[in-house]
Amino acid sequence: MQITDIPFGTTDWAQVPKTQHSGETGSATWQTRNFGPIRVRMVDYAPGYLADHWCVKGHILLCLEGELVTELADGRRFVLKPGMSYQVADNAEPHRSSTETGARLFIVD
Repeated sequence: MQITDIPFGTTDWAQVPKTQHSGETGSATWQTRNFGPIRVRMVDYAPGYLADHWCVKGHILLCLEGELVTELADGRRFVLKPGMSYQVADNAEPHRSSTETGARLFIVD
């Protein structure tokens, strides 16, 4: 990734507006900042959340709270707990997220 044309700045996430996104079950609350082509999000998945699609977008994702299950289209499953992260390239491996307990994530894509 090449990061260019972004001046130094800070983000007070408490001031970033929240948007709601429904999953197949449950919902997610996103706080989103865009810096040129780079999207940075704080995402809260409610307990019982299951994504409504298989995602092919590349991400770098850090689990801050709770527990996140990421399933790959080939059947592999990974459990992220606070302090764990994953990374995947665009169009590399379709994946979808779920959580029984809820999770808070920091995502760059």
